[in-house]
Amino acid sequence: MSDAILDAPVLVLNKSFYPIHVTTVRRAFAMLFKGVAKAVGPDYTLFSIDSWLELRVAADEIGIRTVNRVIKVPQVILLVSYDRIPKREVRFSRYNIFLRDNNTCQYCGRKLPRKELTIDHVIPRSRGGKTVWENVVTACVECNSRKGNRTPEEAGMKLIRKPYKPSYLNFLKNFTKNNIREEWKQFLNFIDAAYWNVELENDNK
Repeated sequence: MSDAILDAPVLVLNKSFYPIHVTTVRRAFAMLFKGVAKAVGPDYTLFSIDSWLELRVAADEIGIRTVNRVIKVPQVILLVSYDRIPKREVRFSRYNIFLRDNNTCQYCGRKLPRKELTIDHVIPRSRGGKTVWENVVTACVECNSRKGNRTPEEAGMKLIRKPYKPSYLNFLKNFTKNNIREEWKQFLNFIDAAYWNVELENDNK
């Protein structure tokens, strides 16, 4: 069984069909088997794990081959008893920093494969800079070497965008925009409404 297939993204909806998360195929199947989620098919049709396993895999669809069958890979799942929009924080990781910065060097503006990118501390750690969202940016190897143990101003370099801590729903919106799948499109308009509702609620506290 291919790890690439098991690690592929699956859109997660709450029971009101709002997109709230992106998980992996591996985790999606775990939730389906536990009964906490159902797979979402065309026209908002919901499938339990038993009914999903009965579906045939079309020639142009992705499937997981087992000993005695080929199982269709879900693209969207729905949490059957969860109706909230989570107020979550984006995990602080190398992958998510690259995702926030769109795999683009924040000094020269080149968009590159992740293996050719590094993480730069705007204020170097040796100068008291912290490893936090607001002090790290994606940088190519050349720009990171050129900047060295200096601030951008000292190195005569300018940031394209000031680093920031992304909000969870805005991050999800950007992720789905950059990784859009045909099966996700009908649900993506919900993200704008969810994002703005949460922000207004927070502002009123």
